[in-house]
Amino acid sequence: MADHDNIKVKIKSLYKVFGDNPQSVIGEVQQGMGKPELLEKHGHVLGLNNISLEIPERKIQVIMGLSGSGKSTLIRHINRLIEPTAGEIWIDGEDVLSMDEAALRDLRRFKTSMVFQKFGLLPHRTVQQNVEYGLKIQGVADAEAHERSARWIARVGLAGFEDHYPGQLSGGMQQRVGLARALATDAEILLMDEAFSALDPLIRTDMQNILLDLQEELHKTIIFITHDLDEALRIGDNIAILRDGAVIQEGDPQEIIMTPADDYITDFIRDINRSKVIKVRSIMSPGGVSGQGAQIPADTSLEAALAPLSKAENQTCTVVDKSGAPVGTVSLNGAIAALTPPESDEPVAMQY
Repeated sequence: MADHDNIKVKIKSLYKVFGDNPQSVIGEVQQGMGKPELLEKHGHVLGLNNISLEIPERKIQVIMGLSGSGKSTLIRHINRLIEPTAGEIWIDGEDVLSMDEAALRDLRRFKTSMVFQKFGLLPHRTVQQNVEYGLKIQGVADAEAHERSARWIARVGLAGFEDHYPGQLSGGMQQRVGLARALATDAEILLMDEAFSALDPLIRTDMQNILLDLQEELHKTIIFITHDLDEALRIGDNIAILRDGAVIQEGDPQEIIMTPADDYITDFIRDINRSKVIKVRSIMSPGGVSGQGAQIPADTSLEAALAPLSKAENQTCTVVDKSGAPVGTVSLNGAIAALTPPESDEPVAMQY
């Protein structure tokens, strides 16, 4: 993570043990006892295992993993919907675990908002009333709450549906209401727990587009939970992959694709379309820059780069940054080689 990034959320050595007496076994977990052994010996379940993350402000942090990996448990610790067994959580340098009830209530009202997989809408309230709900809890006056909610309803493409009830809307429309409700409170941190997972693929892509467009303007700190690697790679500035409650790998999407940490990650990324995901900057050679000849922007996908590379002199192009300054070179052979996924030593069973 870049040094200049300001850290919005810091999680340090976080553990969560579910069971009758978590404190009686946390010492053994911290000494290295794993999930199967903890369950067999003590009848406790290890939810989170020594999680440490630094989440920069104004970025989208994706936390992903398969079912049971601990991702939803983790996001619920950030606003203390779940209390940890051990560890630290800091937001803007403030210790969340030391907050009293009033401070924690303010954190949930003003600084964080949640968007849920199952939409979480109040069925007996209209779209307008659902979006206003968080504002009313904040104590915003009726007129202002009405104006702000109407603005966000329009921003997510639901103008004209203000008086409809959730049951009258499609799943994608309901999720737009949930997103508008979260944004209306102007919270700095959006916690999105499998927010698009219940949607059909086309609607899901549409919601991803809406989120990315809004983030381009709003620059919120978004912590986004998903089990879908394609979704993670598409929207994440940074990705943390969990397995059995522990972070297996964290980094820029390009780092994870190009340098998987182990066989589990290698198998995880095996079926992605590498030509669409890998950027030229990830495979370029930093030396030999002349600035002459054909040029390719560093963030160009390999899919888009293949045609100009095949036509270029010596099948090599200069890579340029956003300002147009040359930063490296890339060859057609290098691009083709990067399309082949790395091999793992043995396959890892993937179960949802």
